[in-house]
Amino acid sequence: MEYLATFFTHSGAVKYRRYMRGLGVPAELMPVPRRLSSDCGIAARFSTALSLDRLITPDVQKLFLVEAGGERLVYQAAN
Repeated sequence: MEYLATFFTHSGAVKYRRYMRGLGVPAELMPVPRRLSSDCGIAARFSTALSLDRLITPDVQKLFLVEAGGERLVYQAAN
């Protein structure tokens, strides 16, 4: 499955990319698409079959599942 994660901070996005690399999942950092909101403007896009609970860290603001019709929100941090 393909995912797009947004973050509270730029440093959180960089830290998350390192975390995903440690799980063996390459993650590409990119600007957040306009239709999605983010405090820091950086998103990570990646593909994995790992369970959702492995993809959530304290740095993740929102996590979207990328589908043919667009992105579906699957996680949002409580503020």
